Amino acid sequence: MLEHLTEQPKDKILEIMSLFRADTRADKIDLGVGVYRNAQGVTPVMRAIKAAEHTLWEEQTSKAYVGLAGDPAYAEAMVDLILGPNAPKDRIAAAATPGGTGAVRQAFELIKMENPGATVWYSEPTWPNHVTILKHLGMTARTYRYFDDETRAVDFAGMMADLDAVKSGDIVLLHGCCHNPTGANLNLTEWQAVADLIVAKGATPMIDIAYQGFGDGLEEDAQGTRLIVAACPETLIAASCSKNFGIYRERTGLLIAVTPGADHRARAQATLNHLNRQNYSFPPDHGARLVTMILTDEALRADWQTELEEMRRGMLDLRTSLADELQRLTGSNRFGFLAQHRGMFSRLGASPDHVKAIREDHAIYMIGDSRLNIAGLNDDTVPVLAKAIAEVGV
Repeated sequence: MLEHLTEQPKDKILEIMSLFRADTRADKIDLGVGVYRNAQGVTPVMRAIKAAEHTLWEEQTSKAYVGLAGDPAYAEAMVDLILGPNAPKDRIAAAATPGGTGAVRQAFELIKMENPGATVWYSEPTWPNHVTILKHLGMTARTYRYFDDETRAVDFAGMMADLDAVKSGDIVLLHGCCHNPTGANLNLTEWQAVADLIVAKGATPMIDIAYQGFGDGLEEDAQGTRLIVAACPETLIAASCSKNFGIYRERTGLLIAVTPGADHRARAQATLNHLNRQNYSFPPDHGARLVTMILTDEALRADWQTELEEMRRGMLDLRTSLADELQRLTGSNRFGFLAQHRGMFSRLGASPDHVKAIREDHAIYMIGDSRLNIAGLNDDTVPVLAKAIAEVGV
Protein backbone atom coordinates (compact mmCIF):
# COMPACT_ATOMS: atom_id res chain seq x y z
CA MET A 1 0.00 0.00 0.00
CA LEU A 2 2.56 2.57 1.09
CA GLU A 3 4.55 2.26 -2.11
CA HIS A 4 1.61 3.82 -3.97
CA LEU A 5 1.60 7.05 -1.95
CA THR A 6 1.91 10.15 -4.11
CA GLU A 7 3.94 13.29 -3.47
CA GLN A 8 1.95 15.88 -1.51
CA PRO A 9 1.96 19.58 -2.40
CA LYS A 10 4.73 21.46 -0.62
CA ASP A 11 3.75 23.83 2.16
CA LYS A 12 5.07 27.24 1.11
CA ILE A 13 5.83 28.35 4.64
CA LEU A 14 7.64 25.13 5.56
CA GLU A 15 9.58 25.35 2.30
CA ILE A 16 10.78 28.86 3.16
CA MET A 17 11.77 27.66 6.63
CA SER A 18 13.86 24.93 5.04
CA LEU A 19 15.59 27.38 2.69
CA PHE A 20 16.32 29.71 5.61
CA ARG A 21 17.89 26.94 7.68
CA ALA A 22 20.12 25.94 4.76
CA ASP A 23 21.36 29.52 4.21
CA THR A 24 24.84 29.91 5.72
CA ARG A 25 24.90 33.73 5.66
CA ALA A 26 25.31 35.12 9.16
CA ASP A 27 23.13 38.17 8.49
CA LYS A 28 20.07 36.29 7.20
CA ILE A 29 16.64 37.52 8.36
CA ASP A 30 13.57 35.29 8.74
CA LEU A 31 10.30 37.11 8.03
CA GLY A 32 8.51 34.00 6.81
CA VAL A 33 7.58 31.80 9.77
CA GLY A 34 4.56 33.14 11.64
CA VAL A 35 5.76 33.37 15.22
CA TYR A 36 6.23 36.41 17.43
CA ARG A 37 9.83 37.34 18.20
CA ASN A 38 11.20 39.98 20.53
CA ALA A 39 14.05 42.38 19.73
CA GLN A 40 16.58 39.63 20.43
CA GLY A 41 14.95 37.32 17.90
CA VAL A 42 13.55 35.05 20.60
CA THR A 43 9.98 33.80 20.99
CA PRO A 44 9.80 34.36 24.76
CA VAL A 45 7.91 32.48 27.43
CA MET A 46 5.63 35.17 28.84
CA ARG A 47 6.08 36.07 32.51
CA ALA A 48 2.56 35.04 33.48
CA ILE A 49 2.99 31.68 31.74
CA LYS A 50 6.20 31.05 33.69
CA ALA A 51 4.51 31.95 36.96
CA ALA A 52 1.47 29.78 36.23
CA GLU A 53 3.67 26.84 35.24
CA HIS A 54 5.58 27.09 38.50
CA THR A 55 2.35 27.09 40.49
CA LEU A 56 0.97 24.20 38.43
CA TRP A 57 4.14 22.18 39.01
CA GLU A 58 3.76 22.64 42.75
CA GLU A 59 0.01 22.08 43.00
CA GLN A 60 -1.04 19.63 40.28
CA THR A 61 -1.60 16.15 41.68
CA SER A 62 -2.74 14.21 38.60
CA LYS A 63 -2.26 13.97 34.86
CA ALA A 64 -5.48 12.00 34.34
CA TYR A 65 -7.81 12.86 31.47
CA VAL A 66 -10.00 15.91 32.02
CA GLY A 67 -12.89 15.32 29.60
CA LEU A 68 -13.71 15.05 25.91
CA ALA A 69 -14.30 18.80 25.64
CA GLY A 70 -11.49 19.74 28.02
CA ASP A 71 -11.88 21.65 31.27
CA PRO A 72 -15.14 23.65 31.32
CA ALA A 73 -13.31 26.41 33.24
CA TYR A 74 -11.01 26.91 30.25
CA ALA A 75 -13.94 27.25 27.87
CA GLU A 76 -15.68 29.68 30.21
CA ALA A 77 -12.57 31.85 30.59
CA MET A 78 -11.97 31.94 26.85
CA VAL A 79 -15.61 32.74 26.05
CA ASP A 80 -15.39 35.66 28.49
CA LEU A 81 -12.16 36.85 26.85
CA ILE A 82 -13.50 36.68 23.29
CA LEU A 83 -17.19 37.49 23.70
CA GLY A 84 -17.15 39.60 26.85
CA PRO A 85 -19.71 40.02 29.63
CA ASN A 86 -22.70 39.92 27.30
CA ALA A 87 -21.92 36.51 25.83
CA PRO A 88 -25.10 34.41 25.41
CA LYS A 89 -23.73 31.62 27.61
CA ASP A 90 -26.97 29.64 27.65
CA ARG A 91 -26.56 29.21 23.88
CA ILE A 92 -22.85 28.34 23.81
CA ALA A 93 -21.18 24.96 23.40
CA ALA A 94 -17.38 24.70 23.36
CA ALA A 95 -14.58 22.16 23.12
CA ALA A 96 -10.84 22.43 23.66
CA THR A 97 -8.74 21.55 20.61
CA PRO A 98 -5.09 21.01 19.68
CA GLY A 99 -4.36 24.61 18.73
CA GLY A 100 -6.34 26.96 16.54
CA THR A 101 -5.78 24.62 13.59
CA GLY A 102 -7.56 21.87 15.51
CA ALA A 103 -10.47 24.23 16.13
CA VAL A 104 -10.67 25.10 12.42
CA ARG A 105 -10.58 21.42 11.47
CA GLN A 106 -13.28 20.50 13.99
CA ALA A 107 -15.46 23.38 12.77
CA PHE A 108 -15.20 22.17 9.18
CA GLU A 109 -15.97 18.62 10.36
CA LEU A 110 -19.05 19.94 12.15
CA ILE A 111 -20.20 21.80 9.04
CA LYS A 112 -19.70 18.72 6.86
CA MET A 113 -21.65 16.57 9.33
CA GLU A 114 -24.54 19.03 9.67
CA ASN A 115 -24.82 20.26 6.08
CA PRO A 116 -22.68 18.34 3.54
CA GLY A 117 -23.92 20.55 0.72
CA ALA A 118 -22.83 23.82 2.30
CA THR A 119 -20.36 26.04 0.49
CA VAL A 120 -17.64 27.57 2.64
CA TRP A 121 -16.73 31.08 1.47
CA TYR A 122 -13.24 32.30 2.40
CA SER A 123 -11.32 35.47 1.70
CA GLU A 124 -8.88 35.74 -1.18
CA PRO A 125 -6.24 35.58 0.17
CA THR A 126 -6.56 33.64 3.41
CA TRP A 127 -4.46 31.49 5.72
CA PRO A 128 -3.32 28.54 3.54
CA ASN A 129 -4.47 25.90 6.04
CA HIS A 130 -8.08 27.01 5.55
CA VAL A 131 -7.81 26.03 1.91
CA THR A 132 -5.89 22.80 2.35
CA ILE A 133 -8.15 21.46 5.12
CA LEU A 134 -11.28 22.21 3.08
CA LYS A 135 -9.74 20.42 0.11
CA HIS A 136 -8.66 17.47 2.26
CA LEU A 137 -12.21 17.09 3.58
CA GLY A 138 -13.65 17.32 0.07
CA MET A 139 -15.83 20.30 0.95
CA THR A 140 -17.24 22.80 -1.52
CA ALA A 141 -15.54 26.17 -1.21
CA ARG A 142 -15.57 29.53 -2.97
CA THR A 143 -13.59 32.71 -2.52
CA TYR A 144 -14.64 36.31 -2.04
CA ARG A 145 -12.50 39.31 -2.85
CA TYR A 146 -10.87 40.84 0.19
CA PHE A 147 -7.56 42.58 -0.50
CA ASP A 148 -6.94 45.33 -3.03
CA ASP A 149 -3.44 44.81 -4.43
CA GLU A 150 -3.23 48.45 -5.48
CA THR A 151 -4.35 50.23 -2.31
CA ARG A 152 -3.20 47.43 0.07
CA ALA A 153 -6.51 47.88 1.89
CA VAL A 154 -9.70 45.83 2.15
CA ASP A 155 -11.61 45.68 -1.13
CA PHE A 156 -14.90 45.98 0.69
CA ALA A 157 -17.02 46.70 -2.38
CA GLY A 158 -15.63 43.59 -4.06
CA MET A 159 -16.13 41.55 -0.91
CA MET A 160 -19.78 42.49 -0.59
CA ALA A 161 -20.44 41.98 -4.30
CA ASP A 162 -19.03 38.45 -4.13
CA LEU A 163 -20.85 37.58 -0.90
CA ASP A 164 -24.12 38.56 -2.55
CA ALA A 165 -23.98 35.09 -4.14
CA VAL A 166 -24.02 33.34 -0.75
CA LYS A 167 -26.90 30.86 -0.34
CA SER A 168 -28.93 29.87 2.68
CA GLY A 169 -26.97 27.32 4.69
CA ASP A 170 -23.58 28.46 3.38
CA ILE A 171 -20.68 29.35 5.67
CA VAL A 172 -18.87 32.70 5.52
CA LEU A 173 -15.37 32.37 6.98
CA LEU A 174 -14.00 35.60 8.47
CA HIS A 175 -10.79 36.57 10.27
CA GLY A 176 -11.63 38.03 13.68
CA CYS A 177 -8.74 40.50 13.61
CA CYS A 178 -5.21 40.91 12.23
CA HIS A 179 -6.05 39.31 8.89
CA ASN A 180 -3.53 36.67 7.83
CA PRO A 181 -1.77 37.19 5.42
CA THR A 182 -2.60 40.82 4.63
CA GLY A 183 -2.89 42.69 7.95
CA ALA A 184 -5.85 44.64 6.50
CA ASN A 185 -8.95 44.59 8.71
CA LEU A 186 -12.62 45.46 8.44
CA ASN A 187 -13.85 48.46 10.44
CA LEU A 188 -16.94 48.16 12.62
CA THR A 189 -19.23 49.70 10.00
CA GLU A 190 -18.06 47.06 7.54
CA TRP A 191 -18.45 44.31 10.14
CA GLN A 192 -22.06 45.39 10.62
CA ALA A 193 -22.72 45.33 6.88
CA VAL A 194 -21.27 41.82 6.65
CA ALA A 195 -23.41 40.69 9.58
CA ASP A 196 -26.55 42.14 7.96
CA LEU A 197 -25.77 40.34 4.70
CA ILE A 198 -25.17 37.01 6.45
CA VAL A 199 -28.47 37.29 8.31
CA ALA A 200 -30.34 38.28 5.15
CA LYS A 201 -28.88 35.33 3.24
CA GLY A 202 -29.59 32.78 5.98
CA ALA A 203 -25.89 31.85 6.11
CA THR A 204 -23.72 31.01 9.12
CA PRO A 205 -20.57 32.98 10.01
CA MET A 206 -17.40 31.21 11.06
CA ILE A 207 -14.71 33.36 12.67
CA ASP A 208 -11.06 32.39 12.99
CA ILE A 209 -9.59 34.55 15.76
CA ALA A 210 -5.92 33.75 16.31
CA TYR A 211 -4.39 37.13 17.16
CA GLN A 212 -6.62 38.81 19.75
CA GLY A 213 -4.56 41.49 21.48
CA PHE A 214 -2.01 41.84 18.67
CA GLY A 215 -3.96 44.47 16.70
CA ASP A 216 -5.65 47.38 18.47
CA GLY A 217 -5.99 45.79 21.92
CA LEU A 218 -7.73 42.85 23.61
CA GLU A 219 -11.18 44.42 23.71
CA GLU A 220 -10.88 46.26 20.40
CA ASP A 221 -9.79 43.14 18.52
CA ALA A 222 -12.87 41.26 19.72
CA GLN A 223 -15.42 43.87 18.64
CA GLY A 224 -16.06 42.45 15.18
CA THR A 225 -16.59 38.94 16.55
CA ARG A 226 -18.93 40.23 19.26
CA LEU A 227 -20.91 42.21 16.70
CA ILE A 228 -21.37 39.10 14.54
CA VAL A 229 -22.51 37.00 17.50
CA ALA A 230 -24.99 39.68 18.57
CA ALA A 231 -26.47 39.90 15.07
CA CYS A 232 -26.51 36.30 13.87
CA PRO A 233 -28.59 33.38 15.17
CA GLU A 234 -25.59 31.07 15.18
CA THR A 235 -21.82 31.43 14.86
CA LEU A 236 -18.79 29.16 14.88
CA ILE A 237 -15.58 30.56 16.39
CA ALA A 238 -12.14 28.94 16.14
CA ALA A 239 -9.79 30.49 18.71
CA SER A 240 -6.06 30.08 19.30
CA CYS A 241 -3.89 30.86 22.32
CA SER A 242 -0.60 30.29 20.51
CA LYS A 243 0.19 33.93 19.80
CA ASN A 244 -1.34 36.03 22.56
CA PHE A 245 -0.16 33.64 25.29
CA GLY A 246 3.02 32.61 23.46
CA ILE A 247 2.34 28.89 23.93
CA TYR A 248 2.74 27.70 20.34
CA ARG A 249 4.06 24.24 21.20
CA GLU A 250 1.35 23.57 23.81
CA ARG A 251 -1.28 23.48 21.02
CA THR A 252 -4.05 25.31 22.85
CA GLY A 253 -7.24 26.17 21.00
CA LEU A 254 -11.00 26.26 21.43
CA LEU A 255 -13.98 25.73 19.15
CA ILE A 256 -17.04 27.73 20.19
CA ALA A 257 -20.50 27.08 18.75
CA VAL A 258 -23.07 29.79 19.46
CA THR A 259 -26.36 28.02 18.85
CA PRO A 260 -29.74 29.48 17.80
CA GLY A 261 -31.28 28.82 21.22
CA ALA A 262 -30.64 27.32 24.63
CA ASP A 263 -32.49 24.16 23.61
CA HIS A 264 -29.89 23.54 20.87
CA ARG A 265 -26.90 23.88 23.15
CA ALA A 266 -26.87 20.35 24.63
CA ARG A 267 -27.01 18.71 21.20
CA ALA A 268 -24.23 20.95 19.91
CA GLN A 269 -22.07 20.16 22.94
CA ALA A 270 -22.61 16.44 22.49
CA THR A 271 -21.60 16.77 18.83
CA LEU A 272 -18.40 18.65 19.70
CA ASN A 273 -17.59 15.94 22.24
CA HIS A 274 -18.21 13.28 19.60
CA LEU A 275 -15.94 14.98 17.07
CA ASN A 276 -13.14 15.23 19.62
CA ARG A 277 -13.54 11.54 20.43
CA GLN A 278 -13.29 10.54 16.78
CA ASN A 279 -10.28 12.70 15.96
CA TYR A 280 -8.01 12.68 19.02
CA SER A 281 -10.21 11.70 21.97
CA PHE A 282 -9.17 13.94 24.88
CA PRO A 283 -7.64 17.33 23.99
CA PRO A 284 -4.34 18.61 25.45
CA ASP A 285 -4.73 20.21 28.86
CA HIS A 286 -1.41 21.78 29.89
CA GLY A 287 -1.69 24.96 27.84
CA ALA A 288 -5.40 25.25 28.53
CA ARG A 289 -4.73 24.93 32.25
CA LEU A 290 -2.16 27.75 32.14
CA VAL A 291 -4.53 30.02 30.19
CA THR A 292 -7.30 29.33 32.70
CA MET A 293 -5.05 30.13 35.63
CA ILE A 294 -3.98 33.42 34.06
CA LEU A 295 -7.45 34.55 33.05
CA THR A 296 -8.95 33.77 36.45
CA ASP A 297 -6.16 35.22 38.64
CA GLU A 298 -6.19 39.01 38.96
CA ALA A 299 -2.44 39.45 39.35
CA LEU A 300 -1.46 36.98 36.63
CA ARG A 301 -3.99 38.43 34.22
CA ALA A 302 -2.76 41.98 34.83
CA ASP A 303 0.85 40.97 34.18
CA TRP A 304 -0.13 39.01 31.06
CA GLN A 305 -2.09 41.96 29.66
CA THR A 306 0.81 44.31 30.37
CA GLU A 307 3.27 42.10 28.50
CA LEU A 308 0.83 41.50 25.66
CA GLU A 309 0.35 45.25 25.28
CA GLU A 310 4.13 45.70 25.18
CA MET A 311 4.30 43.16 22.35
CA ARG A 312 1.46 44.85 20.47
CA ARG A 313 2.97 48.31 20.76
CA GLY A 314 6.36 46.97 19.73
CA MET A 315 4.90 45.63 16.49
CA LEU A 316 3.15 48.94 15.82
CA ASP A 317 6.44 50.80 16.36
CA LEU A 318 8.18 48.48 13.89
CA ARG A 319 5.43 49.09 11.34
CA THR A 320 5.77 52.84 11.67
CA SER A 321 9.57 52.69 11.51
CA LEU A 322 9.52 50.55 8.36
CA ALA A 323 6.97 52.79 6.63
CA ASP A 324 8.97 55.91 7.56
CA GLU A 325 12.27 54.43 6.40
CA LEU A 326 10.76 53.34 3.08
CA GLN A 327 9.33 56.83 2.57
CA ARG A 328 12.78 58.29 3.24
CA LEU A 329 14.52 55.93 0.82
CA THR A 330 11.95 56.01 -1.99
CA GLY A 331 10.57 59.52 -1.63
CA SER A 332 7.10 57.99 -1.82
CA ASN A 333 4.36 57.22 0.69
CA ARG A 334 3.26 54.14 -1.22
CA PHE A 335 4.34 51.95 1.70
CA GLY A 336 2.26 53.91 4.22
CA PHE A 337 -0.16 51.00 4.40
CA LEU A 338 2.37 49.14 6.57
CA ALA A 339 1.65 51.52 9.44
CA GLN A 340 -2.10 51.10 8.96
CA HIS A 341 -2.15 47.30 8.94
CA ARG A 342 -2.42 45.40 12.20
CA GLY A 343 -1.04 42.20 13.66
CA MET A 344 2.03 40.24 12.72
CA PHE A 345 1.63 40.23 8.96
CA SER A 346 1.42 42.49 5.95
CA ARG A 347 1.47 41.70 2.26
CA LEU A 348 4.14 43.92 0.76
CA GLY A 349 2.91 43.86 -2.82
CA ALA A 350 6.19 42.58 -4.23
CA SER A 351 6.27 40.25 -7.23
CA PRO A 352 7.66 36.71 -6.87
CA ASP A 353 10.78 37.93 -8.71
CA HIS A 354 11.20 40.76 -6.21
CA VAL A 355 10.77 38.34 -3.30
CA LYS A 356 13.36 36.03 -4.84
CA ALA A 357 15.81 38.91 -5.32
CA ILE A 358 15.35 40.08 -1.73
CA ARG A 359 16.07 36.53 -0.56
CA GLU A 360 19.02 35.79 -2.84
CA ASP A 361 20.70 39.21 -2.79
CA HIS A 362 19.91 40.33 0.76
CA ALA A 363 19.33 37.08 2.74
CA ILE A 364 15.83 38.24 3.75
CA TYR A 365 13.19 35.53 3.69
CA MET A 366 9.46 36.09 3.23
CA ILE A 367 6.61 34.09 1.68
CA GLY A 368 6.43 34.09 -2.12
CA ASP A 369 3.27 36.21 -2.16
CA SER A 370 5.31 38.86 -0.25
CA ARG A 371 3.73 38.22 3.15
CA LEU A 372 6.21 39.32 5.78
CA ASN A 373 6.17 38.82 9.51
CA ILE A 374 6.59 42.24 11.12
CA ALA A 375 7.40 40.56 14.45
CA GLY A 376 10.50 39.05 12.81
CA LEU A 377 12.05 42.53 12.63
CA ASN A 378 13.87 44.67 15.18
CA ASP A 379 15.31 48.18 15.25
CA ASP A 380 18.50 47.00 13.57
CA THR A 381 16.89 45.02 10.75
CA VAL A 382 14.18 47.52 9.77
CA PRO A 383 16.64 49.69 7.77
CA VAL A 384 18.18 46.54 6.24
CA LEU A 385 14.79 45.42 4.96
CA ALA A 386 13.86 48.90 3.78
CA LYS A 387 17.10 49.18 1.82
CA ALA A 388 16.53 45.78 0.20
CA ILE A 389 12.98 46.69 -0.81
CA ALA A 390 14.13 49.97 -2.30
CA GLU A 391 17.07 48.42 -4.13
CA VAL A 392 15.09 45.68 -5.87
CA GLY A 393 12.51 48.24 -6.96
CA VAL A 394 9.33 46.95 -5.30
